[in-house]
Amino acid sequence: MGQQRNLEPHIRDFFTLVYDAILANPFDDARADVDLKLSGLSPTTTRKDRLEKAIHEIRKRIDRIEADGPSDINAFEGKDRQLVQAAYLFDFFYRYREQFDKLITDQIAAGDNFIKVPFANEAFLFLRKKGFTGESTTRYFALSYQLRRAYYFMTRRLVGPSNAMKKLRFDLWNNVFTHNIDFYEKYLLNRMEDFSTLILGETGTGKGTAAMAIGCSGFIPFHIKKKGFQESFTKSFVSINLSQFPETLIESELFGHKKGAFTGAAKNHTGVFGRCSPYGAILLDEIGETSTQLQIKLLEVLQNRVFSPVGSHEKSRFEGRVIAATNRAIHEIRGRNIFRDDFYYRLSSDIITVPPLRVRIQQNPGELDALLSYTIERMLTRSSPEMEKEVRTVIDKDLGPDYAWPGNVRELEQCVRRVILKKSYEGDIKPFSPDDLKARLVKGIESGELDAHSLIAGYCTLLYRRYGTFEDVARRINLDRRTDKKYIGEWEKA
Repeated sequence: MGQQRNLEPHIRDFFTLVYDAILANPFDDARADVDLKLSGLSPTTTRKDRLEKAIHEIRKRIDRIEADGPSDINAFEGKDRQLVQAAYLFDFFYRYREQFDKLITDQIAAGDNFIKVPFANEAFLFLRKKGFTGESTTRYFALSYQLRRAYYFMTRRLVGPSNAMKKLRFDLWNNVFTHNIDFYEKYLLNRMEDFSTLILGETGTGKGTAAMAIGCSGFIPFHIKKKGFQESFTKSFVSINLSQFPETLIESELFGHKKGAFTGAAKNHTGVFGRCSPYGAILLDEIGETSTQLQIKLLEVLQNRVFSPVGSHEKSRFEGRVIAATNRAIHEIRGRNIFRDDFYYRLSSDIITVPPLRVRIQQNPGELDALLSYTIERMLTRSSPEMEKEVRTVIDKDLGPDYAWPGNVRELEQCVRRVILKKSYEGDIKPFSPDDLKARLVKGIESGELDAHSLIAGYCTLLYRRYGTFEDVARRINLDRRTDKKYIGEWEKA
């Protein structure tokens, strides 16, 4: 081994900032501040310009140390080696980011089919020349792909400039990589299955999209001989809506069943736990509607990582992560004992809340324009400023600035479709005064002119206008969701 090199003090200070940038959550303002220092630009410049200038400045320093002598990471030791390695990995990540992004879109187009990584040899050679071992080269290559996937799903599927959405993206990133990515890379790269997540939010806010951002962002090893990743990330996320199945079938859908386990079980069936990838996650949607008996069985999966198909005593191991989602508020979950305590505490390693659309728009009116642009581009498979302008004009005219969007993002999507079809949208609920509706109910009760059917219909409508979803009404009045929806429809037509 040759004589060890030491970094010049000013380069050491600069690479210390690079190291801080690598550790920072990209959705944290602290990362923007580090990029600003690295770039040397004015605070008035855009975040994108800061990053590009920072990349340029880092490469200038790398060229400087490479011109002065042996420069792979083994030429340094201690803290200097750590800093040089950080600079090389930063350079590598942004040098190949466009190729990684194309690989993501190519894999989405290919679905679950295996695809080769055309730039793998070139990228591996780049890292090996910098002194990385074969094992670390493979690991950092796969980690870089994971980072780009997480960023892709958190920025392109969860759009919006509001503080609430910034916080959501920040929380999701920490959920995947923890608050310290160095610690994650050293200890948790393949061990995140023990960290379950509970996602809260009103109906239609995008809880499933948030869960997908986690489920599609797991670490997937690279297969050297095949020149591709061990598995397509499109296979790594499985979702099931628990409210869609009757109690008699839900266990079969979750755990699978053996042939003959019950009447109608004509063949073996693999449940969602059996189909979930060890590199991904399963979303249990509408978890707030599960029975105590099912919670006990799910608890065994969370605690012991094993399950048995219905009609079998054989134990199968579940290696993915568990994500659960509900539109019930946390105070309702805890106050009304919706979950057993042991189930709740095992499920909630992390709790993430997806904000309602009305809050997002209140925080930043530009949120609506960002969502319209995203929604229309998804529908038309290309951007259309003309259609965005037309939809926004109809929203401003028909709904006004204070519309509460009770159906959240899901309602906005239907609003866009309605405008495309009819060039109008009346909204999900009519403008109203809660006091007026309460006065009508009280007047009817006092006069004795309100029959029981109308009383229930009016009360359901009052609750719906207050809370915005049929599910919330059903829980509060102890009626089936379809029944309260029928009552509300009858009252609105009256």
